[in-house]
Amino acid sequence: MRARLLGPGDREAAARLLGADAQNNLFLLDLVLGLDAPPAPGEAPAELWGAWRRRTLLGVAALRPCIVLAAQLQVPVLEVLTGALTGVESGLVKSPVEGVDMLWRRLEARGRRALVDRVERAYVLRAGEARLVEPPAGTRIRQATLHDLDALIEAARASLREEQRPDPFNGDPDGFRRWVRGRLPRAQVLERGGSVVFVGYADVRRKEGWLLQGVYTWPGARRRGFASAGVSSLCRSAFNAGAEHVQLSVVEGNQAGGGLYAKLGFQPFASLRTILFA
Repeated sequence: MRARLLGPGDREAAARLLGADAQNNLFLLDLVLGLDAPPAPGEAPAELWGAWRRRTLLGVAALRPCIVLAAQLQVPVLEVLTGALTGVESGLVKSPVEGVDMLWRRLEARGRRALVDRVERAYVLRAGEARLVEPPAGTRIRQATLHDLDALIEAARASLREEQRPDPFNGDPDGFRRWVRGRLPRAQVLERGGSVVFVGYADVRRKEGWLLQGVYTWPGARRRGFASAGVSSLCRSAFNAGAEHVQLSVVEGNQAGGGLYAKLGFQPFASLRTILFA
């Protein structure tokens, strides 16, 4: 068994492998299906590795834009893939706990140190189980526009501070601005009184599922139903587009977030370990 980079010619085999468990591999599946697509502004091009036995693909992992391991890999496959990823100097890994545990042991042995190390709970919602809510009176939900860019930059920075994560804006403000601007087409905002009070991003939008990330409510607007309405709107967009499910993740111990999603009908389905390291 050996590991090698995947190219556009490997897309069909990789998509078939990951598509057999699209719920647990949605982000990786999206990367594979976009192998020959240019990256969004501010984002690194995808770098994907496969574990092969002769011509048979047995497992997939991403090195960029972040490290992601396919779910439920057999140990020999996981060993081959983690061996191919341990040369990275810094980055973010987010994957099922078991795979990250093995990878992180190898990275620590090479002198990497964790800046953030936490467990997240992944949740899934299907249309028949959804209990979505309407926007509160006096609010409007819409697609984000360039006019919202400064507000969304501040929201992204505030979210990082609340999670006690480093703020990339301090080292590369132009790059951070390009990154947020590149995500505008994936963002919906909730507006009240002319001000944006909620934002959420549909970073993966495929028929197999939508992945929501960057869900944020401005501190002064919390506990007023804006987050429930904003997430409900994103879920409606997903189901209207024919998505089989919607998924997102919440930091373990965030009872408010978990409770919010449970009321909308989301169910937990996996534990993920996220490590930001250098």
